[in-house]
Amino acid sequence: MNGAPTLSVVVCAYTVDRWDDLRAAIGSVHAQDHPADEIVLVIDHCQELYELASTSLSGVRVIPNHESKGLSGARNTGVAAARCEVVAFLDDDAAADPDWTERMLERYDDPDVVGVGGLVRPWWGTRRPVWFPQEFDWVVGCSYRGLPEQPAPVRNFIGANMSFRRAEVVSAGGFRTDLGRVGTRPLGCEETELCLRIAARRPDAVLLYEPATAVRHHVPETRTTWAYFRSRCYAEGLSKALVARHSGSRAALASERTYLRSTIPQAFVRALRPRRPGALRTLAALTAGVCATVAGYVVGRIHSLSSGSAAHRTQPPLELPDTDGAPVPFWGSPYALRGWGHHGRRG
Repeated sequence: MNGAPTLSVVVCAYTVDRWDDLRAAIGSVHAQDHPADEIVLVIDHCQELYELASTSLSGVRVIPNHESKGLSGARNTGVAAARCEVVAFLDDDAAADPDWTERMLERYDDPDVVGVGGLVRPWWGTRRPVWFPQEFDWVVGCSYRGLPEQPAPVRNFIGANMSFRRAEVVSAGGFRTDLGRVGTRPLGCEETELCLRIAARRPDAVLLYEPATAVRHHVPETRTTWAYFRSRCYAEGLSKALVARHSGSRAALASERTYLRSTIPQAFVRALRPRRPGALRTLAALTAGVCATVAGYVVGRIHSLSSGSAAHRTQPPLELPDTDGAPVPFWGSPYALRGWGHHGRRG
């Protein structure tokens, strides 16, 4: 891989409860066929985890999240600290295949490719519920039936396994901190909104989905319940409403329209096949998942319309060092979901 861009792998973590998963994630990066140039572990406002990771993990740069609490702020901190041309994000409960970095970086040979995302396989802590439709594997942060099976341009990546040219993330303004997971709050779509912003800035840019760039994502038993399934679908609808507020519904819902017109009807047909195990429960899950997601979107849109003026607020840019150490503008969130978030200036 002569001439491959340099690579920073950023892992964000927030709790000691996932320590074993975090060690597996870091271990999988160390075991790559093509080693990353650096591993940056961002600890999201958890002093106990920061101290444990700092003393227990070797070959890793451990830093605290300097931005507002949550995954978006932690990722922005990771981008700020990264010293390489490409920044890859791996979830703290995911483990990368040995050729993950190699498969990823070879796609950056094309200068039009500004980001590469990959396959996220579910790694069930118990076993997959018989009723859980593969079309809804996004509920547990994994690739779902309906995604391309060959390399193809996509609108956005799954956050557990994605990478970008660092300069593109900085130029676009990073991840919005009014989107994304905070602790166990199951909101998301911050990576969707960032991808939309990158594409809007550069219409010729390619966000490439490469299934060979694969990871496995731990799915604990707590995420295999009906209650989690429904709440996560509802939260996805809320999150999509926020993305639509920032990016417009046409762009924010382009993939969802295809999903509802093609992927979901095909899922119903598969569920109705004779002698399919758990067919009635699968049909119920498909129906409940769609209804809960739509309900969340409607509630989110109503909330957005009732507080529309907040969308136009702005705040000064943050400054992040580029790979040569010079400060570059980095825009923070125009507004936070529950008021103004804390953003610090750093060099």
